[in-house]
Amino acid sequence: MTSAQHPAMDIDAGSIATAHRMRRLRRSDGLRRMVRETRLSPSDFIYPIFVTVGEGVRDPIPSMPGQSRLSVDQLAQEAAELRSLDIPAILLFGLPASKDAEGSGAWISDGIVQQATRALKEAQPELIVVTDVCLCEYTDHGHCGLLDEHGSVLNDASVELLAQTAVSQAEAGADVIAPSDMMDGRVGAIRQALDQAGFDDRTLLAYSAKFASAFYGPFRDAADSAPQFGDRRGYQMDPPNGREAMRAIERDLAEGADMVMVKPALAYLDLVRDARQRFDVPLAAYNVSGEYAMLKAAANNGWIDEERVVLETLTGIRRAGADMILTYHAKDAARWLARQGA
Repeated sequence: MTSAQHPAMDIDAGSIATAHRMRRLRRSDGLRRMVRETRLSPSDFIYPIFVTVGEGVRDPIPSMPGQSRLSVDQLAQEAAELRSLDIPAILLFGLPASKDAEGSGAWISDGIVQQATRALKEAQPELIVVTDVCLCEYTDHGHCGLLDEHGSVLNDASVELLAQTAVSQAEAGADVIAPSDMMDGRVGAIRQALDQAGFDDRTLLAYSAKFASAFYGPFRDAADSAPQFGDRRGYQMDPPNGREAMRAIERDLAEGADMVMVKPALAYLDLVRDARQRFDVPLAAYNVSGEYAMLKAAANNGWIDEERVVLETLTGIRRAGADMILTYHAKDAARWLARQGA
């Protein structure tokens, strides 16, 4: 039977050659590694941790297997481990001893994040310390800003405290300031406050496209930061809105952000790709607590190969266009990559 008699056999010779070429390039692990388009490295990772009060504390987080709340005295060990794994940066979230309506633990000079920053910079000066700027972990109501008598967030008053928090963190030695609160105008206010305080060299990583996601549940458990009433949909972004996310990134860059973020990562890979194509600045994606917990639960039940699925997931985030990945998988992924010789 000729190709004319059987249309399915009428394949262009060039297409056949291309198919053969692609198959030949997959023939061995060495060939696959040599021609790999997207490369994942420990240097791509930022490792988030939760810092709490006390001494000798390593308090496991049930909803995030493998993660713990750490006291400040445990951070030197953590920093040494990260450096040994070639992970360049750590992101700090603070759990204060007490909370109040204004979230004062966020900006005081001896706040938990400020203490942690000093300890890390003393232990490992080359480790990049990224500090989260938000009030939700420090307020007794769990919202990301100050509230009026009706329970509505006061944007402008909150921005003033966020800027104060950023300066306090910079004074403690933070390398990168990362506002996650989603108050309007906070990037510009923080940039101005840092510059006026003599910290014009500090980098701003804006949580520009942070969505009101259901994937944050384990984080709120770990940080004890769930709102006591209502939710955060009034100031975090609505998940269906992609074009709005691009406008928010553009706004934050205009206000002085040096790097921008999409959060969460997996359900928003289209927006990671859109941001990569539109903005020529360093781009981060946050592989958040719920995404982490789902893979851990499946792995612990024997339903997936944890190593392969985690590395495939992180590679997908990189392939979408992220330069940096904030992930609780960072240490495990770095070990797996080292074993593979990646």
